[in-house]
Amino acid sequence: MRSIEPGISTGEPINLEIPDRRVRAVRNDGGWLLISPCGRREIRATDWLRFPHLALQMNILLLGSGGREHALAWKIAASPLLTKLWCAPGNAGIANEAECIALDVADHPAVIDFCKTNKVDLVMVGPETPLVAGIVDDLTAAGIKAFGPSKAAAQLEGSKGFTKALCTEFNIPTGAYDRFTNAADALAYVRKQGAPIVVKADGLAAGKGVVVAMTLGEAEAAIAMMFDGGFGAAGAEVVIEEFLEGREISFFALCDGETAIPLASAQDHKRVFDHDQGPNTGGMGAYSPTPFVTPEIHDQIMARIIRPSVAGMKSRGTPFRGVLYAGVMLTAQGPKLFEYNVRFGDPETQVHMLRMMSDLVPALLACCDGQLKNFDLRWFPDPALTVVMAAKGYPGDYAKGTRIDGLDDAAKIEGVEIFHAGTVAKDGAILANGGRVLNVCAMGKTVREAQQRAYAAVDRIRWPDGFCRRDIAGQALEQG
Repeated sequence: MRSIEPGISTGEPINLEIPDRRVRAVRNDGGWLLISPCGRREIRATDWLRFPHLALQMNILLLGSGGREHALAWKIAASPLLTKLWCAPGNAGIANEAECIALDVADHPAVIDFCKTNKVDLVMVGPETPLVAGIVDDLTAAGIKAFGPSKAAAQLEGSKGFTKALCTEFNIPTGAYDRFTNAADALAYVRKQGAPIVVKADGLAAGKGVVVAMTLGEAEAAIAMMFDGGFGAAGAEVVIEEFLEGREISFFALCDGETAIPLASAQDHKRVFDHDQGPNTGGMGAYSPTPFVTPEIHDQIMARIIRPSVAGMKSRGTPFRGVLYAGVMLTAQGPKLFEYNVRFGDPETQVHMLRMMSDLVPALLACCDGQLKNFDLRWFPDPALTVVMAAKGYPGDYAKGTRIDGLDDAAKIEGVEIFHAGTVAKDGAILANGGRVLNVCAMGKTVREAQQRAYAAVDRIRWPDGFCRRDIAGQALEQG
């Protein structure tokens, strides 16, 4: 084990010898988290230890089952602060990093009971649905630390109208919009505004509740579908907003209710087919960093969108703690917000975790404990890229249970990491168990090298029932 002078941060990954484990991590101030050897107690971000040879103990429960959660599990498992990691419910890939447990995340009392029984120190909530349902409130009330926003703050994703109203109140740049609770008024509005125009279900719709209507007919069909129950209760209210022209990017910031620190820039690819064709999806690939977020644009997004949102939520009495995920359009008038999500992105998390040099766990604790003002994150300079492999038919109907082979061979390519998004292990085989099924990731010295490695790995995977886009990061490569 390489030693470090107390109080000095090398800025490079270090190896720590923990019994039966070898892990890598970087602290940001040269210190390490302390767990009292005299007994278990609440763990806070301010509990630093300057002697990294001492044993550290922390039990963490991760909620979720997708590619985002596999990437988070992979990163958390590398932390020297970790003693035990569980994931509920997990998937076939996550099982390599954590103990997967059959726990219904919608059953909050069962989650709380598990945490108390197993002395869980931190719950990391991956997907948006339990956040909007208030699981962080319930865990906090039970004395269990949880990463993520309260139910009230999670309305930033739970209601498109809520976010648009926040933008109006605090002068955050966004597209013009209106909200509707009946089809007649919504139809009248789009006929007056014309196309292209964007029609959104107000509530959660698994990333599929947005229709970018290029014609009036498409807009009318989207309105009819939503008010006819196409998205259930999520479509009981509809937000119709201006079509923003520009380049779409994803911008993330960790927040502790008052302070926000940005993550590395990233660009997602929402449309299902190459060259941004076909319907919107949860995301078909991503890369980081993106050349389109220049230092000037980065500063504009922080100053005009992120910080006013955090300050606005605090002034409303609903401070936002967790990760704020802004969908931003880079328009001719400057960056404009078109949506907020209240959790790590999927698939952006997959590239973020590959590039993050810092230990993730102290960052999560700092968000929970209001300590981000004393915090920083470090990143590897090499780009990362992920290609989503999905079941044929996605985002519509698709088959489950199809066999996937060649994963071990694909993972042998230099710089490649494969995260499972929708898989199950059965009789020694890996089977598809969702729409988005695999995240084939790679790092390289350049975006082109990362792209070449990722697609070389894709080509080694034998899955006749799957498909992927072949142009992830194409815009960045055209930019040069």
